[in-house]
Amino acid sequence: MRILFLGDIVGPSGCNVIKKFLPSLIKQNNLEFVVANGENAADSGVGITKKISNELFQCGINVITTGNHVWDQKETVEYIEKEKKLLRPHNLISPAPGRGFEIFTTKNNFKIGVLNLMGNVFMKKCNDVFIETEKFLRDHNLKKDYDFLIVDFHGEITSEKMAISHLFDGKATLITGTHTHVPTNDARILRKGSAYITDSGMCGDYDSVIGMDKDNSINKFFKKKSEKHFPSLGEGTLSGVVVDCCTETGLTKKIKSFLMGGVLQNTI
Repeated sequence: MRILFLGDIVGPSGCNVIKKFLPSLIKQNNLEFVVANGENAADSGVGITKKISNELFQCGINVITTGNHVWDQKETVEYIEKEKKLLRPHNLISPAPGRGFEIFTTKNNFKIGVLNLMGNVFMKKCNDVFIETEKFLRDHNLKKDYDFLIVDFHGEITSEKMAISHLFDGKATLITGTHTHVPTNDARILRKGSAYITDSGMCGDYDSVIGMDKDNSINKFFKKKSEKHFPSLGEGTLSGVVVDCCTETGLTKKIKSFLMGGVLQNTI
């Protein structure tokens, strides 16, 4: 079983690079399941819409995770209740529309659980992610409730992501961080067999400030006249990880991070 996880899709550049490369990438690399964080996929660079979600699904993405910008497009509140392939953070304060965990069945009849979590430090207020993780692991078991488990931890702090990864080690197939939009160089298999990377990076224009127009962002740092943040519209890069999974254990045999297209060096 080969799974692809794509980091935060940012604005039109991120969506365009998905449309350009993903369908052929899936075929050429025998990718059987694709998850992507889409919380910045809207044209404005914040939130996601029904139209964009459907376009991403048509490109081959099986599940879209989100994070702190999940409600930035008002239509998502209603849409997420109907579309189980669009997740929001599991530890949002209740009641919250939609779901943060779901189990999906592949064409080969494997069950893949996808869990969307959000960190607590420097993020929008949500329930304690460590307590919610403990609860989740008490109620769910790898190879009993699902064959594979993918965890998207949407957070600002690397220490939170690493700590959570050790809680899930041996109990999840992949734990990946999102939100910082910068791919980290620490993709590895943890001691008990789970794949981990601190951040899968960004699908979008890297000639920017984390996907946003660089000149406008610099003006904001100088406290000069500027506009509300808006996405950079240059050529996009795909950024993420590919995981080869063991069908017997649900753990990982190999993880490889990759970049494709745009200003960053290709590693696929």
